[in-house]
Amino acid sequence: MSVHAKNRMTEAEATRFVNLALAGLNREFPNKPGHVLHSVEDVLTPGEVTPVFFGHFDWHSSVHGHWTLVRLVRLFPKAEWNAKVRAELSKKFQADDLQKEADYLLKNKSFERMYGWAWALRLGIELRALEDEQGKEWAKFYRPVEEAIVGNAKAYLPKLDWPIRCGFHPESSFALGHMLDWARATGDEGFEALLLKKAKAFYLKDIAYPVRYEPSGNDFFSAGLNEADLMRRVLPSDEFRVWLENFFPKFDLGNLTTPVTVSDFEDGHLVHLVGLNLNRAWNLRGIASALVGDPKEQFLKLAEAHEKAGLRDAISGHYEGDHWLGTFAVYLLTGGGEK
Repeated sequence: MSVHAKNRMTEAEATRFVNLALAGLNREFPNKPGHVLHSVEDVLTPGEVTPVFFGHFDWHSSVHGHWTLVRLVRLFPKAEWNAKVRAELSKKFQADDLQKEADYLLKNKSFERMYGWAWALRLGIELRALEDEQGKEWAKFYRPVEEAIVGNAKAYLPKLDWPIRCGFHPESSFALGHMLDWARATGDEGFEALLLKKAKAFYLKDIAYPVRYEPSGNDFFSAGLNEADLMRRVLPSDEFRVWLENFFPKFDLGNLTTPVTVSDFEDGHLVHLVGLNLNRAWNLRGIASALVGDPKEQFLKLAEAHEKAGLRDAISGHYEGDHWLGTFAVYLLTGGGEK
């Protein structure tokens, strides 16, 4: 299975982000575990709890750090670092350890719901797209993780009665978009139908998004643009154009037109705003991919401004941002979710 990528990244840029991802791959501390402790027996090191995804400060960042490396290995097969990265990934993508990750997800069904789930399925897409023998082996070993997450999602989504609208991890439209891409890439028609039904129930009737209420002080997502980028996956292009103009009347994007600034790169919450610029940029490009004419150019122009601001700050030398922002930059520059 091949996945078309609108890659705009140079090998020199890829090298910087490969080095950033490698630096956190096995860095167990500092660490922010997302686990509930039920007894003293649960007090374990991150690597003992999740033996693959214990680096990069937290589980979801470790997952998308692995995604970053797999994607760049695939897109730059002749890079001098390719073999080195593959060797490091081979140490991580071991069948027994990935099964332990799956077992943990099955036992702790709300763990990393749904942001971590989304990135884990995005990693699954990328592993399946790596079509050489090594990639096929990794994808096979990873399958139990995908199955655990999809099972958890199929159980959870029918019970989620309302969308979650915010600018950080729990936001629901981002996760639905990633999961929908996975369902289509793998041919899981039942999961796709559930996701389409839920997306339409949550968002189809939305109008006049409050574009002057964003951002909040520690956002790394634009909830409004995430939603629009989901709906261009859900609706045919002509229907999406109608929906979008109702969602953003007269295509007035208010505060979403101006890149945000960051006052302190060492503050783990304030540095989220770097990610917001990158997230806005990829959403604007994704939305534009489903449009023609004047609004397309408007969205692309805004994307370029946010991309410039986000890439300028993506590597600051402070682990608070560096452990995750590289993934956002790679997702943007390699057209992660674009048509």
